[in-house]
Amino acid sequence: MDDALSAFGRRDWRTDTDLEPLRIAMIGLGWWTREEAIPAVADGDFCETTVLVSSEREKAETAADEADHAETGLTYEGFHAGEATDEYDAVYVATPNATHLEFVESAAEFGKAVLCEKPMEASPDRARRMVEACEDAGVPLMVAYRMQTDPAVRRARELVQQGAIGDPVYVHGSMSQRLLEMIPDPDQWRLDPDLAGPGASVTDLGIYPINTARFVLDADPEAVSAFTRSGDEAFSDVPDEAATFQVQFDDGTLAVCAASQHAHQSSHLTVVGTEGQVGLEPAFFDRANRRFTLEVDDTRANVDYEEIDQMREEFDYFGHQVRSGREIYPDGRHGLVDIEAIEAVYESAAADARVALTEI
Repeated sequence: MDDALSAFGRRDWRTDTDLEPLRIAMIGLGWWTREEAIPAVADGDFCETTVLVSSEREKAETAADEADHAETGLTYEGFHAGEATDEYDAVYVATPNATHLEFVESAAEFGKAVLCEKPMEASPDRARRMVEACEDAGVPLMVAYRMQTDPAVRRARELVQQGAIGDPVYVHGSMSQRLLEMIPDPDQWRLDPDLAGPGASVTDLGIYPINTARFVLDADPEAVSAFTRSGDEAFSDVPDEAATFQVQFDDGTLAVCAASQHAHQSSHLTVVGTEGQVGLEPAFFDRANRRFTLEVDDTRANVDYEEIDQMREEFDYFGHQVRSGREIYPDGRHGLVDIEAIEAVYESAAADARVALTEI
């Protein structure tokens, strides 16, 4: 069983090696872009950062001076006006959720491939407009689900699809963190519904177990039911300081999930089948040494996977697929399903009722 866990390539998607780097314009220079995305690209094989875009020109130019290969810093206005379009091939959008659409629409207009952070927008309507803008322009749109390029998660998907645990029955998934210790600002955009979307915990954290379960199961949500609560003053503008929700998938699998922006940092994902189970813990935090467990009947095997940079894997996958002209997954249509599911979670909690998802 140990061989079943360990015998797989770290990059099973890689088919070409001699590819010209994909030049990236990074849009939105918050801590995530500066501390995670830019270093990940610099350490990777298939992309390079050439343009930095911020609300402030000085911030963009300073970041460009500090980044390898970057020569140009633009304001948001300059980007929308089409400045420096000959200096990048694709964009990475990491602005607040409710502002993604405008940058993706401009990128599509310029014929640039798009890697958009999750959740892809703040509402299904805006997410759908984003998908349509890219489809109409014929440009690739990938949603930045870094878990889908994590080797351990990809192996879990393979094992489930191969029937290693029998037929999937249910999923347990959770993610929590202390947001205000990470970013000690009660006025931050993640707690502002006008910028983040309908909530804080499900939109930012609950999307991880939803989407990772979808990927591992190769299934989509059909209905949800949910409970949320907010008691701390800092979460007074959002309904979900903490949330629990159930998901019914179209393959019959059921999921029980939890998320909180005001709890001890923790994450896990377990898929239980008729003959065994496969699990990851910690599951969703970047650069963590995670334990992968496969249990079938009375046999249990554990593998401690080495720490990897999930952002590097994500950017290299994006660059490889765009440059080689291969299909990208997860694409915009895939991401739109999650936005519909997230909206249904909040609708269910507000109505205290099961909510069925409409077909995308």
